[in-house]
Amino acid sequence: MSKDIMLQTRSGIPLKATYAAEDLDAEYIKNLGASGEYPFTRGVKPDMYRSKLWTMRQYAGFGTAEESNQRYRYLLAHGTTGLSVAFDLPTQLGLDPDHARSKGEVGKVGVSISSIEDMKELFHEIDLSQISTSMTINATANILFAFYVALAREKNILLNELRGTVQNDVLKEYVARGNYIFPPGGTLRLATDLIAWSAKNTPKWNSISISGYHIREAGSTAVQELAFTFANAIAYLEATLKKGLDIDCFASQLSFFFNVHSDFFEEIAKFRAARRIWAKITKEKYGAKNPKSSALRFHAQTAGSTLTAQQAENNVVRVTLQALSAVLGGVQSLHTNSQDEALGLPTEESVRLALRTQQIIAFESQVTNAVDPLGGSWFIEYLTNEIEHRTWIYLEDIKNRGGMIKCIESGFIQSEILNSAYLDQKKIESQEFKIVGVNCFVDNSKNKTPKKVSKISPELEKKAIEKVRAFKSKRSVATVNEVLSQLREGAKGGEDLQGLILNAAQGRATLGEISDVLREVFGVQGEFSGF
Repeated sequence: MSKDIMLQTRSGIPLKATYAAEDLDAEYIKNLGASGEYPFTRGVKPDMYRSKLWTMRQYAGFGTAEESNQRYRYLLAHGTTGLSVAFDLPTQLGLDPDHARSKGEVGKVGVSISSIEDMKELFHEIDLSQISTSMTINATANILFAFYVALAREKNILLNELRGTVQNDVLKEYVARGNYIFPPGGTLRLATDLIAWSAKNTPKWNSISISGYHIREAGSTAVQELAFTFANAIAYLEATLKKGLDIDCFASQLSFFFNVHSDFFEEIAKFRAARRIWAKITKEKYGAKNPKSSALRFHAQTAGSTLTAQQAENNVVRVTLQALSAVLGGVQSLHTNSQDEALGLPTEESVRLALRTQQIIAFESQVTNAVDPLGGSWFIEYLTNEIEHRTWIYLEDIKNRGGMIKCIESGFIQSEILNSAYLDQKKIESQEFKIVGVNCFVDNSKNKTPKKVSKISPELEKKAIEKVRAFKSKRSVATVNEVLSQLREGAKGGEDLQGLILNAAQGRATLGEISDVLREVFGVQGEFSGF
């Protein structure tokens, strides 16, 4: 290969063969800071993993609450240090299992939860005061969080002991994932009501996990992932500030969720740049005084879009490299994908191997002994600086276009992601980007042993329908009507919706019933999202 050829990162940042001090801006080096100090480029804690490892949180959920509970207890027995709940499409879209539009989807891509009783079964024999729980739920985040809080109250667990995260980031659904229900106005109100309620009642709980993961999965570049995520974060910040809350009352409970893609060094630099950007947004733009408000904490997940059905065993290597880059980038919580996820629901064996991948990095590689071990590398610092610079350019463009909501409504963000996805696919097809086993080193042999793939029994949907109908038959109809009426009136006015939704959950209203009241008041976005 000619020395004159200028290579690029996966996101299009041009790369030289070697880097030296003169490639770095003097002001950037001056403001690099130490770990645990503003702008947190080198990490959110002075000693990082020397005192506490990242949370090993394996994303799981399928079928009914009973089946998922068994998987969670299996993971806990094998050393996972946090739970991460995946919900099925009906739950994500506010539909009970017995709704006509739920047919064929109950329990397929996550667990079916429609009531506080389902939540109780999901966490059977799991102490909520001792475990950190993440719930990947957005349009119905307020409802699932209410079920969780109601369950904690029934178990006499103090709410200030609850630790975990609810994703609660619906803005990214409009541009990357599609699982939204309400128009942006109702969505922002719900999200910020949850943030405000949590600030007062569950101080150890992350009330939102602003997600770049799905933006990246939809085809964005690393720079776009940061830019669009932080533009969403600014929208949430400003909407919450309009409620009269001081930024230092709630900003420390805002967390982030990023993708870990395959460009090893670019991903490390991305995480370092993300901390710098968030620190500057909160302190310089919104006047945060508490350092915790400016310290970006993030969960990461290895990139599902990089997993291949062809030669699926290669995914173990991909996931290992991606997980290592997340650790070197300073992650607080990590999920490692299983090798067979491009084929179907992961088996227990592949889930265990994915968890062991994190454990081997943590306990055998010794990479946790030094804080920000690649900090000071001319190459890493160049990439960190360049990603930050390019992200600020995007953020300024979004601001000039009227902010994130306007950019979503105009289709600008969606178009940017689609264009990047198209260009990425073209490079794969031309072999500019090589994918081992897909467009190079292909194995065309016919005598292959089929891989074991887990499947959801159709009987689980029938079981879920029977359960929700039995639940409805045993409760007080008058009580349910009363709590739903209170929610309806509160939604029409300006009352705190999270408190009213919690009241409805405790009154035994179902997810579908609560969602229907909110649909009635807020309307729905478009035809009706999802499926």
